[in-house]
Amino acid sequence: MRLINITYVVRDYDEALRWFVDVLGFELREDTQLDSTKRWLRVAAPGSETCLLLAKAVGASQLNAVGQAAGGRVGFFLHTDEFETMYERLLKKGVKFREQPRNEPYGTVVVFEDLYGNAWDLIGLPEKSPHN
Repeated sequence: MRLINITYVVRDYDEALRWFVDVLGFELREDTQLDSTKRWLRVAAPGSETCLLLAKAVGASQLNAVGQAAGGRVGFFLHTDEFETMYERLLKKGVKFREQPRNEPYGTVVVFEDLYGNAWDLIGLPEKSPHN
């Protein structure tokens, strides 16, 4: 069994696609037009099997969910072997960080926000970590 897609509610397909690809460095895995308003749009971190399925919000309830993926908690965790490089690149791209990088038992971590305000952890794992 494998987890392949996770729905990620967005305001607009193209703004979300640009942010994930141009800012975060994700890969576009699929962009299929399903009908006049709906796309099957999947992005993923390089090397990751699991994709975010970018789903355009329809109606007030879904629009209210944009930016609330984890109810205000960190909902997404990116692991990197190049923490400093990734951190500096995101800073240059204008990504909003909620804090300065800090050292934890599981590695170096910093919380940042995506284009909708969802919280993400960028984590540089030590060589031998149970979280790898």
